[in-house]
Amino acid sequence: MQSDGQLRYLGLDVGNRRVGVAVSDELGLTAQAVLTLERKRNPREDLRSLARLARRFGVGGIVVGLPLRLSGEESPQTKKARAFAEELGKLTGLPVHFEDERLTTREAHAVLYEAGRKRQTHRRVVDQVAATVILEGFLERQGTRERGSKGIGSRE
Repeated sequence: MQSDGQLRYLGLDVGNRRVGVAVSDELGLTAQAVLTLERKRNPREDLRSLARLARRFGVGGIVVGLPLRLSGEESPQTKKARAFAEELGKLTGLPVHFEDERLTTREAHAVLYEAGRKRQTHRRVVDQVAATVILEGFLERQGTRERGSKGIGSRE
């Protein structure tokens, strides 16, 4: 792992039916949507698919969106996300970081509207865009993004 901030991350928006996946560039400046993983009946299959993606992109860490209540309290869904992330961390041997994902799906829909996408086409990509928003939030908090740069999900 590199210690100079040049570390690639996999960003995940973990849901019950789908997992949105994004990846940062090698410099940790931007996040790009990769795909939406349709969840399988066996969670181990999902974990193995994500582990393969982590290897394919050569990531050094994983960022998982944490679905907190608007009050900031944890919910049953938060516990599911934490358990999933913990298993993924064990399987990949990579550090897992959590990022508050409150309102990221709403933000993702707004981004898609601004891009001219019709609501009925959002389902295929909204989880990927949410994962991108989550990952960009993490990168901004880590200070790896240039000050003043804005991208999908910028909270400035």
